[in-house]
Amino acid sequence: MSIKYVTAGESHGPELTAIIEGLPSNFTINKSFIDQVLIRRQKTLGSGGRMNIEKDQVYIASGVVNNLTTGGPIAIKIKNLDWKNWKDKEIEPYVTPRPGHADLVGTYKYNHNDIRLTLERASARETAIRCAVGAIATQILNQLDIRIVGYVSAIGTQKLQNLDISNISGVINNIEDSEVSCPDKKTSELMKEEILSARKNKDTLGGAITCMAINFPPACGSFVHYDRKLDAQLAFSLMSIQSVKAVEIGNGVLASEERGTEVQDQIILKNKQIGRLTNNLGGIEGGMSTGEPIVVTSYLKPISTTLTPIRSVDLANKTETETVYERSDTCAVPRAVPIFESVIAVDLLNALLEKVGGDSKEEIEPRVTSLREINVDDFYMQNKKWKMQYESE
Repeated sequence: MSIKYVTAGESHGPELTAIIEGLPSNFTINKSFIDQVLIRRQKTLGSGGRMNIEKDQVYIASGVVNNLTTGGPIAIKIKNLDWKNWKDKEIEPYVTPRPGHADLVGTYKYNHNDIRLTLERASARETAIRCAVGAIATQILNQLDIRIVGYVSAIGTQKLQNLDISNISGVINNIEDSEVSCPDKKTSELMKEEILSARKNKDTLGGAITCMAINFPPACGSFVHYDRKLDAQLAFSLMSIQSVKAVEIGNGVLASEERGTEVQDQIILKNKQIGRLTNNLGGIEGGMSTGEPIVVTSYLKPISTTLTPIRSVDLANKTETETVYERSDTCAVPRAVPIFESVIAVDLLNALLEKVGGDSKEEIEPRVTSLREINVDDFYMQNKKWKMQYESE
């Protein structure tokens, strides 16, 4: 059974909710872990005023009993503390769409009589509940010795050039110590200056987030159908996050500029274990995991809400005008890292469970362990000429 989840809730409504199905039983789920992920989503440089209001915590209503998954659907919710400021409020008309947001086309599509009916659901506030969903998947992956690590690889023009992951614990510590979730101290300072400059100039900034899955087994995903390709699934999910305009696997764009002999991850044999000299393709070949770290980078445009007004149209008066400021971040990239980690956690867990099968931790754990490495003795090669024939002929 595939993992499926659905979310509901508006940005300033009473709560955000989700129902998740397809998770196996007997995996430990700690509420405190989920809450910590939600805190990471809120507290970084560049956050707006809303994050001073919300104190996100998850409430688990079903599917986790005595901290263990039951195998049944999991129902969770996060309360919106800002709801108390809105429930009896006389709401001003919102009739001027922000370029770059869902405002204009969403209002046109659903024939809303006020743009707020669109922006309430289109808002990135929805990612809080997706973080909670992903934090559940992350805990299951962690118990299978798989680690997902995300970091900011670019803000504006400031880019992290190279990252040595041989000491992954050190990388994680540097990410946690950085105000902008970047593992390199010098680059972090340059990114910080970029954000402060944008704020001073009443503007917004985009950037890039890279996520790695460490110790993820090979042969997850498939080449036999387009929708079973692991890289396609990851790209789909990451593109669904607000502000994302591009996704690359491994070296992505750079790989398109180089020669094949420079890009392909050459195959080597060491003590009967098959490995790679490089990981330029980001741990995925032919839509399947190779056993190397999976590396995915997502590129986010600047936030649509700017303190500096830009051109738009008043849909009520039918005249050109300028946008009105709606409370927002200067740069959402640093605090978006746990969102991206969470989103890919669900896809990776789903691909893993499709490969190994099983309904409980006791079934799944040994199957994952046996899948860790590709051994040359696992292959049975006939090694003689043969014919491709079909009975229909």
